[in-house]
Amino acid sequence: MLHLTREFLARSLGGNPVWAWLLAVGILLAVLGALLLVRALVSKSLDKRFRRRGTVWAGRGAELTRRTTFPFLLVVALLAASLSLKLPEAASRAIRSLAITFFLIQLGVWGNELIKIWLTRVAEKRRSEGDNAAVTTFASLGLLFRIVLWTVVVLLILQNLGVNVTAMLAGVGIIGLAVGFAAQSILADLFAFLAIVVDKPFLIGDFIANPSFSGTVERIGLRTTRIRSLSGEEIVIANSELLRSWIRDYARIKERWVSFTFAVSYETPAEKLAAVPAIVKEVVESVPKARFDRAHFKEYGEFGLIFEAAFFVESPSFREFMDARHAVNLGLRQRLEQEGIQFAFPVRRVLLERRGNDGG
Repeated sequence: MLHLTREFLARSLGGNPVWAWLLAVGILLAVLGALLLVRALVSKSLDKRFRRRGTVWAGRGAELTRRTTFPFLLVVALLAASLSLKLPEAASRAIRSLAITFFLIQLGVWGNELIKIWLTRVAEKRRSEGDNAAVTTFASLGLLFRIVLWTVVVLLILQNLGVNVTAMLAGVGIIGLAVGFAAQSILADLFAFLAIVVDKPFLIGDFIANPSFSGTVERIGLRTTRIRSLSGEEIVIANSELLRSWIRDYARIKERWVSFTFAVSYETPAEKLAAVPAIVKEVVESVPKARFDRAHFKEYGEFGLIFEAAFFVESPSFREFMDARHAVNLGLRQRLEQEGIQFAFPVRRVLLERRGNDGG
């Protein structure tokens, strides 16, 4: 039995004895198990350090460790096992190429996670400083960074697989010109996206309006921007189309200016007319977050004496803006009634003239 076992182990298989293949399998399982164990221990250790001491780099290191994929570890173990075998040059080259490919993909995964960690850190810092514009900018730039990262990874993988990347890029450039003419609208949207990221005409979370719609910006993508309207539906509009017309950004408002007119009766005495601006000022100053600007007897109207007044509402909130207008209008009505000053309303007087009858 022992003799048969030795003969079987010494038998050649693919240029290597059977025992060498068994050894390679053992090395593969041992290396893979060791790598999985190390990944688990390192991740657990860094997590424990992060929970105990709050060390930032420990938490990020644990996240990166968890992002080390099983296929990458398997390929590393396969490469280690292949070193114990005498393989044809083509097979050795294929295994090395496979290992490099998975290593590049793993670098891409780590790089993607590092970009995410960096953007999260910057966004939290900017948000704590009240710089929401920078938060939106970095969120949009993160997508561009990921596109660049994976483009480089793909090109390196192709080059590792023996593809002539230089010639391919030249061919892609020529094709790109042709595609560019056929996809001008797509390119216009991409350039509009860059304009939104750099110029920041609006940010995610802003309430904006243009001649066609109004709503809250929920997402700024490469081609389209998604806006939630007041009635609840989602509006998806191309970036180039969005920037083609004017945009009102109500989130940038620090205070709102209100101008209004009202008319009082022509029967109002002159001394009471002179007191109207002071009454308006008194009413405005009694309303929270309202700051008086001016009030004047503007002109003689068709039905009454026209006054024009203006004040500021020191809040960007539309609800508080309307609350202040409501309070001023109601307070002005009450104060003018107390002073015996009547509002004018459209009245048309017709004078009839009686003439004598020539016929008697």
